[in-house]
Amino acid sequence: MGKPLKQIHLAAHFPGVNNTTVWSHPEAGSHIDFDSFVHFARTAERARFDFLFLAEGLRLREQGGRIYDLDVVGRPDTFTVLAALAAVTEHLGLTGTISSTFNEPYEVARQFATLDHLSGGRAAWNVVTSWDAFTGENFRRGGFLAREDRYERAREFLATAHELFDSWDGGEILADPVSGVFLRDAGAGAFAHRGRQFDIAGRFNVPRSPQGRPVIFQAGDSDEGREFAAAGADAVFARYATLEEGRAFYADVKGRLARYGRTPDELKILPAATFVLGDTDADAAEQAREVRFAQVSGATAIKYLEHVWNRDLSAYDPDGPLPEIDPDPGENTIALGRASVRMFRDPLATAKEWRELAAARKLSIRELVIETTGRPSFVGSPATVAAAIDDLVQRDAADGFILVPHLTPGGLDAFADTVVPLLQERGVFRREYEGPTLRDHLGLALPAVAAPTGS
Repeated sequence: MGKPLKQIHLAAHFPGVNNTTVWSHPEAGSHIDFDSFVHFARTAERARFDFLFLAEGLRLREQGGRIYDLDVVGRPDTFTVLAALAAVTEHLGLTGTISSTFNEPYEVARQFATLDHLSGGRAAWNVVTSWDAFTGENFRRGGFLAREDRYERAREFLATAHELFDSWDGGEILADPVSGVFLRDAGAGAFAHRGRQFDIAGRFNVPRSPQGRPVIFQAGDSDEGREFAAAGADAVFARYATLEEGRAFYADVKGRLARYGRTPDELKILPAATFVLGDTDADAAEQAREVRFAQVSGATAIKYLEHVWNRDLSAYDPDGPLPEIDPDPGENTIALGRASVRMFRDPLATAKEWRELAAARKLSIRELVIETTGRPSFVGSPATVAAAIDDLVQRDAADGFILVPHLTPGGLDAFADTVVPLLQERGVFRREYEGPTLRDHLGLALPAVAAPTGS
């Protein structure tokens, strides 16, 4: 008898304006109007997805002191959008990315506890750190923290938020009109945290929410990020969607859980992936090629190359060869706030690798950028895509996927109508929600109330 089939977890990332979105497509709509969020969320809920995910952008990124079309709009406040969506959905989880670098535990805990109440237990928090002084200029604290300091602050931030959530155990409210007693415990909400990062004490003013605490997500591929996820996250985003890389990441992160007294089922691993569906695999492949060329215009290709070269390359032809001049490895980057800058820590080595690839395959600048920047993607007929997703999950390369469509807001519709029914036929995806909370969707237990530490 073989092992039972794993159930697949699916989520949807509202893309906003980024290098996945094809905003120029005739079917594309607004990335900020509430109707777009409603359409997207209701499609995800109709398909019985676990949750909707919002990324966060705390500043519009610049290049040469100017913003360009990938980052013009589409960054509304996370809590406002998710709270509004709570009113127009019934089951879908609501996941927001909130930085531990430029916020404070009390305000974030209060906002997530409120969202969990408003949604009936569907809130989740993607805990991230903010890495650059460019973003920090928007905040009073300013500047940025070194990597080790960012994770130290994030760990204590999350621990402090948990103390706030747990300052209510859920049984304090009596609300007895006969006796006139509202609270069983007049000490409800009391907390005191004394630490290196935070020194706060008082009363937390939101009673314990339906999930006790929001579901905690983490996105980080570094060793520190993996350890942070193993120690306290309920789910971790991953970059890997190939079988070999996915299985290696899956085994590594799940293998860290035991030393924190946790089992593999207590942490879900969910890579992000795009998709393109067609009537046939060949049709989908052709559509995928057109999508990539729409995502990477000539101007965008030059902008992206500047992330590595750290030079103004506006005079170069995107359909021509790579520059003969070498990158400038200086500290002052031309592409402020771009995460891709961090990916290429050795620009001279990257340029050498790209020149060899371009020469071997006769690629122009634009073709090279398309080749080297595509995120993991499922391309094919609905049957092909359903089989590929199922195979990766059953072979422990992931527990599911966060899908990032290239069209807003209707880009999820075809997947919901064609791929989801096939997964349901395979017996690997729910036909109905099993419970009201996001923890129910993810198969996670409610957290126990931690004893106060007074730390």
